[in-house]
Amino acid sequence: METLNNKYKVLFVCLGNICRSPAAHAIFEHYVREAGLQDRIKADSAGTYGGHAGEQPDRRMRTAALYRGFAVTHISRKVKAMDFLDCDLIVAMDDQNYEDLMHLAPSVEATHKIVRMADYLTTHKISYIPDPYYMGAEGFSHVLDLLEEACQNLLESLK
Repeated sequence: METLNNKYKVLFVCLGNICRSPAAHAIFEHYVREAGLQDRIKADSAGTYGGHAGEQPDRRMRTAALYRGFAVTHISRKVKAMDFLDCDLIVAMDDQNYEDLMHLAPSVEATHKIVRMADYLTTHKISYIPDPYYMGAEGFSHVLDLLEEACQNLLESLK
């Protein structure tokens, strides 16, 4: 976990940056603070689609996450070319996000920073983090279950 600025930067990415990635961002930052590693690890989130740029996360995700003690406050933004230089790890929520990021990467070296969030799941047998936008309250709860597990495992892998 060595970087130039002595901070390892993780970027979580979904489509619109209003549900999954800002929730992962908030959950991961919570676990980083609990571990006392906020001086060494930084999190951010972005979307591959910029149509929600400047907006708060989806109200349903904010509410479901807050119920679990996670404040999802990130303002949506689109992935930028500089993210591939500034970040040490870029975490895609699903296969489409992964493919989009691979195409956006400015170099072969940058593609090596891109991973799938589901790769950090150990108890759930699913290969991607589903988009809860059209799934109702149960969908948001399920996604939070997945993100909590994956964020804990991701942090453990960085320690």
